[in-house]
Amino acid sequence: MSIDQETPESQVDAEFEDTAVNDEHPHTEVAEHEYTLDELKVELSKAQEKAHENWDKAIRTQAEMENLKRRTQKDLEDAHKFALTNFAKEILPVFDSLVLGLQAATGDSEDVQKFREGSELTIKQFEALFTKFKIETIDPLGQVFNPEQHQAMLMQAMENAEPNTVVNVFQKGYLLNGRLLRPAMVVVAKPVEKSAEINEQA
Repeated sequence: MSIDQETPESQVDAEFEDTAVNDEHPHTEVAEHEYTLDELKVELSKAQEKAHENWDKAIRTQAEMENLKRRTQKDLEDAHKFALTNFAKEILPVFDSLVLGLQAATGDSEDVQKFREGSELTIKQFEALFTKFKIETIDPLGQVFNPEQHQAMLMQAMENAEPNTVVNVFQKGYLLNGRLLRPAMVVVAKPVEKSAEINEQA
């Protein structure tokens, strides 16, 4: 008998060994869980709640982005509108000096007349420039005192003026695109106080 030929006994032993090995490592299958109707309802409710939360987050994020966009746009518009603020503040004293110089130029001499003509022409050019760049004058004579645009330099008792009205303007104010550039410096009327003697007689 050759070595390659196996006896029936050896075949039985081999099959027994294979069976023993298979028994040591049994094949197990995980049974798939079958959801009940109540469990499905709970899972659906959880999924809907999560979807609602995500939707709210998306809406809030979109709203924040829109607000950021509007704020950025406003900042850009303000930057364009008020880019001349510092320049305008510096040029106003020059304009004031021209006006004061014109007011002080009195007399009938030829030199004075030429100076006045030149000053008036320059002032008109300034005023045209102010109009072009939306610089508005605040000249509140006779108006009610407005603390947002007027700076009270003096309170003066006056019989022929309504209390809290502007009776004199030391220096005109200016607005740039509706924003205060410089307040008008003014004198404000206050009620006349009656003397003690008049009060006693009354």
